[in-house]
Amino acid sequence: MNNFELFGNIKKAQNFIDSVKTGNFLFSFVISYTQTCEIPEITFAGANSDSIQFTPPADAEYLHYGYCKTIDKIPMTPDGKPTPALLTKTALESSSIPHLVINAGSKISPQLPYIHTGLTFGKNISIEFAMTDSQIAKAVDYGRIIGRSLASMTDCLIIGESIPGGTTTALAVLRGFGFNAKVSSSIPNNPTLLKNQIVDSALSRLNSEHPYNVVACLGDPMIAFVTGMLSSASEISKVLLAGGTQMAAVLAFASKIGFNEDNTAIGTTSYITSDASANFKTLVSDIADVPILAVDPGLKNSKFPGLKAFSEGFAKEGVGAGGSIIASMLKTGNTSTNFMELAEKEYHRLFTSL
Repeated sequence: MNNFELFGNIKKAQNFIDSVKTGNFLFSFVISYTQTCEIPEITFAGANSDSIQFTPPADAEYLHYGYCKTIDKIPMTPDGKPTPALLTKTALESSSIPHLVINAGSKISPQLPYIHTGLTFGKNISIEFAMTDSQIAKAVDYGRIIGRSLASMTDCLIIGESIPGGTTTALAVLRGFGFNAKVSSSIPNNPTLLKNQIVDSALSRLNSEHPYNVVACLGDPMIAFVTGMLSSASEISKVLLAGGTQMAAVLAFASKIGFNEDNTAIGTTSYITSDASANFKTLVSDIADVPILAVDPGLKNSKFPGLKAFSEGFAKEGVGAGGSIIASMLKTGNTSTNFMELAEKEYHRLFTSL
């Protein structure tokens, strides 16, 4: 417990931990895409606008193989800052937590077995609706089907995501539902002005308060699909939404269409909960009575600048890192120090294999 900080309803948070720490976990990794990410300087998830579309499938491949097939190496900046999938992979493998991949609108498909939904990627919300109402309905329905199936196989379903530009569409959805949101970014200097300009443009096209229309106008396929997963899975098992801003948007949509609050928690890194440019803790408590579990992966003490960068504002979260680390620690009893050492070992492996 010393590894975690609990926010919101502390009793609920403790009950959630107590109910899952001796059970089985299953990690579901949802990959998706929004053309909003192609706006210059909006995301850190890719070396350039052409490579961004490969980030979600590359993350999925790396989790499985330890290397990528759709691109030559794992998503990483030129100066050695890796995808947060490194943290997720370390957590899952060190605790033998199984995982599977779901393609819910990724522009590029991963080269591995995955659940195929046939959903299309989201459009650029700065210039047009992301999706149609019928596409949102389909995404929610498909999410409900898959969420129900996966939840029946585990005591706790962890849901993570990879969608470049997703914090911007999440901000739009949160504001569309009337929440005073300030969201995190994969970049230390959060481009809040640019994000707000995009969101304001998208909000000007919103012509209905119907939840499906709000997400169709402002969101992306991941938000709709994962909301569907949550709504059905939370009726059967515990659900740990592994992420930050995007999972707050999922929670906001779920609060409109229904889910089981008592079986739900958000798991994230302390880099999200301590982000001064966002209001994550207040935001979640405004949306629903769902606790936040936050873990400090200890990377501020890493000898590798690429890993230490996570504690300095780069990426902060992603690929379900925080929730995966929490589940791993609950299952194994590992501490942040143990986890950091394992992450450093994986980081070293990557660089010696390049």
